[in-house]
Amino acid sequence: MNEETGGLVLNLECTLDAPPEEVFRMRTESAELVKWWGPHGFTIPAADVSLTEGGHYRLRMTPPEGDPFHLSGEFLEIDPPWRLVYTFRWEEPTPDDRDTVVDLALGSTDEATRLVLSQGLFLTEERLDLHRSGWTESFEKLQAVLNSRT
Repeated sequence: MNEETGGLVLNLECTLDAPPEEVFRMRTESAELVKWWGPHGFTIPAADVSLTEGGHYRLRMTPPEGDPFHLSGEFLEIDPPWRLVYTFRWEEPTPDDRDTVVDLALGSTDEATRLVLSQGLFLTEERLDLHRSGWTESFEKLQAVLNSRT
């Protein structure tokens, strides 16, 4: 974590059993995102993605209990299938939320993909921990979808 710039940064790494091209497509195509995005128990009834630099995305997330909410952002850098940088904004923010930037880097390792995620800056440890949990569970769901295709 990086606190020197007035905030906290989330850094995660995982290996996914699929080539980078497939992992990149799973993150950037609406029809694929709805299959895995979000923590366990959450569903994505709607995803809209305009994959161009300066393009936007918007996801509607539904928790196991409660009302749907939205997240959205803008694509800042796109380098298929190696890198994707975008803003992350809760449309119904809590007082501790602020826009963050997600940097996803993909690397090829044998027949798998090494995914490195950086996201920040967060205002509080609690919001950073929420995102850590959400990303970790999302990547578990992504791997399950990838496994179901083999």
